[in-house]
Amino acid sequence: MLPDRMKFGIFLAPFHWKDENPTLSLQRDLELIEFLDHLGYDEAWIGEHHSAGWEIIASPEVFIAAAAERTKHIRLGTGVTSLPYHHPLIVADRMVMLDHLTKGRTMLGVGPGALVTDAYMLGIDPTTQRPRMDESLNVIMKLLESEEPVTYQTDWFSLNEGQLQMRPYTQPRFEVAVAAAQSPSGMVAAGKYGLGVLSVSIPRGGSIATNLSDFWRIAEETAEEHNKTVDRKEWRLVLHVFLADTKKEAFAQARESAGRYQREYFEKTLGHPSTVDDTADKIIDAMVERGAWCVGTPDDLIETIKRLDQESGGFGGLMIQATEWGTKEQVFHSYELLARYVMPQFQGTVKALNNSMQWSRDKSEELQRMRIAALEKAKSDYQNKP
Repeated sequence: MLPDRMKFGIFLAPFHWKDENPTLSLQRDLELIEFLDHLGYDEAWIGEHHSAGWEIIASPEVFIAAAAERTKHIRLGTGVTSLPYHHPLIVADRMVMLDHLTKGRTMLGVGPGALVTDAYMLGIDPTTQRPRMDESLNVIMKLLESEEPVTYQTDWFSLNEGQLQMRPYTQPRFEVAVAAAQSPSGMVAAGKYGLGVLSVSIPRGGSIATNLSDFWRIAEETAEEHNKTVDRKEWRLVLHVFLADTKKEAFAQARESAGRYQREYFEKTLGHPSTVDDTADKIIDAMVERGAWCVGTPDDLIETIKRLDQESGGFGGLMIQATEWGTKEQVFHSYELLARYVMPQFQGTVKALNNSMQWSRDKSEELQRMRIAALEKAKSDYQNKP
């Protein structure tokens, strides 16, 4: 069951075409965050990547600091900080500083690291990434939630009487969420520490869970084992969305770039299996048919959210996977359509308007009689004045 007020935001990896000016691409990312703040989006999650040429933000913390100066309301999270790449004290300390600089608009999203190319360059065995994420997250939560010094020894970091010299601005601490896409480790970590979840809208191939409901159950069962609780309101689903005024326009605007995005990056650059055994311009049709992407009108997205609600048993936020499938104007228009027509349906902002309109309609005949009587009286009073 969806909450009375769903959260809406974006998951900004980001993805940029490799032949474009990266400086301008980053500036466009900042413009997008500023535009979303203007439209009333709740949050934006910023990725960390170091290789493969497309996802070009290396430090979400630096980007968040720049974005915070341009915005007023939108909450900004790391989406995600790859914990095996960093000492946990440094992660916690930097996030506390961001929490103060943004006066409580900071969120920490964590994960093991999505790109094997990153791990390879850093000399990290991919099989160790998920256990290391858990070791790091354990220490980070102790640093954030306790003022007692923390000593911890592993085969990849040491912490000797570690403590934060500043406490978080947000009390008792800022929000922490764990990424979950394929392996059970993200949901297990969320349950173990009682944290939020950032997950894809369809568990990826090879996942231990075949549907969203089973995926969430991993978090609930783990939480029960560790005497913690998890809240569906803090479960965010990430979905590819592209909207236009008509479904025909949406497909026409996004078809070529969406196909290139999937084929050139995920398949040819990262080596993922082919989505369809056909030309790239057919990929969008297959992904929409499978329910992995939503391309169309605001009504299509409204129906997709209702479907995801049924499939998951309820979640708290929808994060749009930020892509550039159209021109800048078309992409920004997609976000504006979502804010104008989709968000109100899941945040309760049009309920009172509709109730007021219906009340007026139901009483229209009676009210018109009263209006006419008032006008007649005013006319009579004028004509009969002394």
